Amino acid sequence: MRMRKRPDGIHAGADLTGADLTGADLTGADLTDASLSNADLTGADLTGADLTDARLYRARLIDADLTRAVLRYAYLTGAYLTGANLTGANLDGARLKGANLTGANLTGANLSCANLSNAKLDGANLSNAKLDGARLTDADLNNSVLDGAVLDGARLDGARLDGADLAGAVLTYAKLDGAWLDGANLTGANLTGANLFFTHLSGADLKNADLKNADLTGANLALATLDYANLTGSNLTGSNLTGAVFKQTACPDGVTVSAPDTCDGHMTA
Repeated sequence: MRMRKRPDGIHAGADLTGADLTGADLTGADLTDASLSNADLTGADLTGADLTDARLYRARLIDADLTRAVLRYAYLTGAYLTGANLTGANLDGARLKGANLTGANLTGANLSCANLSNAKLDGANLSNAKLDGARLTDADLNNSVLDGAVLDGARLDGARLDGADLAGAVLTYAKLDGAWLDGANLTGANLTGANLFFTHLSGADLKNADLKNADLTGANLALATLDYANLTGSNLTGSNLTGAVFKQTACPDGVTVSAPDTCDGHMTA
């Protein structure tokens, strides 16, 4: 099998704009503050590479290996990262607006305060990822895996999370107004103080979820499972609870109900 060769000109601050680095061996490379905009890094090995502050506008990183890579404050606006492996990568404060991360593996990645607005993350694996303070406005996260992820204070307004797995995720004080979570798995999720204003939660599984003091004004919870959920202090004004399942559910006023009883008559905190 042919050995991968380290390309020339790989160093901090390098100008590699538009370079063809397909399949290149860049393991552990120092590319801090490098310019890689429009570069083709398809299938490249960037394991442990340091790309802090690097410019990767519209770069192609399809199926690239970025395991444990450092991309703090990197510019990845419009970049193509479909199928990329970003396991344990550090993307703290990275700019990923409009990036395509379809099917990417971001298990355990640090995306704190990253900008992922309008990004495509459908089918991506973000299990145990750190996304506190991240901006995911209008992002596509349909069928993504976010179990155990930390999204404390994250912005997910207008995001698509239909069928997503958010079991055990931390979404305290997250902004989810107008987001789509139809059929999502939110078992054991912590949504304390979250903004779920007009959020779509039809058929969602909220067993054991903590929705204490959450704003669910106008939310669609039709056919949702609310077994053992905590809705104490939440605002359910104008919400749709048609066909929702209640079992030992704590209503906004603190009263616990089980089917055939519902939270009707117990909506005032």
